[in-house]
Amino acid sequence: MPEARAAIAAPRPPRAVAQRASPQARRLWLLAAAAVACIAAFMTLGAQGGWSFILPFRGGKLLAMLAVAYAVAVSSVLFQTITHNRILTPAIMGFDALYLLIQALVVYVFGQAAVATDHPVAAFLLEVGVMTAFACLLFRWLFADAVRSLHLMMLVGIIFGLLFRSLSSFVIRLIDPNEFLVLQDRMFANFNSVRLELLPVALAVMGAVSLLLWRMRSRYDVLALGRDIAVNLGVDYRRTLLATLAAIAALVSVSTALVGPVTFFGLLVSNLAYQLMGSDRHRHALPAAMLLAVVFLVGGQTLLERVLRLNTTVSVVIEFLGGIVFLALILRRGRR
Repeated sequence: MPEARAAIAAPRPPRAVAQRASPQARRLWLLAAAAVACIAAFMTLGAQGGWSFILPFRGGKLLAMLAVAYAVAVSSVLFQTITHNRILTPAIMGFDALYLLIQALVVYVFGQAAVATDHPVAAFLLEVGVMTAFACLLFRWLFADAVRSLHLMMLVGIIFGLLFRSLSSFVIRLIDPNEFLVLQDRMFANFNSVRLELLPVALAVMGAVSLLLWRMRSRYDVLALGRDIAVNLGVDYRRTLLATLAAIAALVSVSTALVGPVTFFGLLVSNLAYQLMGSDRHRHALPAAMLLAVVFLVGGQTLLERVLRLNTTVSVVIEFLGGIVFLALILRRGRR
């Protein structure tokens, strides 16, 4: 009896301590340390000249990469949650193809001078507004009658993506070759030509979207269990789904309009996050995907620019790796 009373009276370890000691927490701390190391290397490695010039110049590129890493990671993980499929990403809805079509039409109608417009913020908001409005109208139309239209949404997204790419190819054939060179720079994500005046607007939009997602954060682990279970547990499935899809559309639109299209990047970081964490819970998968995105973008840019002295865009290398991961996932599913 005295031993039993002593065991009952003994203080139990706090829950927070147990969480900090979990394998997922330790892996997140290691990822955070790697992300900080990549950021420090990017800002200091090979720095020559006055810091008054280096810090603002590199800081702007760093802030753009961090914004893209956050937007792509969050949108990819949440899109895979609501579609219950780890192979799909928001790019399946044709956002990248729509972005290229908008750029091609602008260059064809207004000429290459329109790309270097004196009102970049207005052009940026127009691009984001068009892509977000397209996504929201598509989502509202598909989910107007039945929630079972989720697979129909993916099919329609693929069809729209093919349509936009075909129209882009047609418009590109009509463009003057000299103007096509200007358009070609926007076909791939480029962090060297980011306009710093766009960052405050992009961060403001991302902040508003993040606030909406934060308010719904407790529902996503339930949504991952499936529609029927989520409804039985009291989640307003249709409203949460549409709000999440609108937030994903805004994040992808801001990221694409800011630096250009990155098709397979979200697929790469989200699946690596699942594998590394060994958990589908969003409190583990989301921060892991964001930190991995920072490591890939910032670390890859540092490696190419500062170590290898190459002018290759880091997005090309990341898209190559993401394509390999996509093929590996397809082949692994085909063997099951």
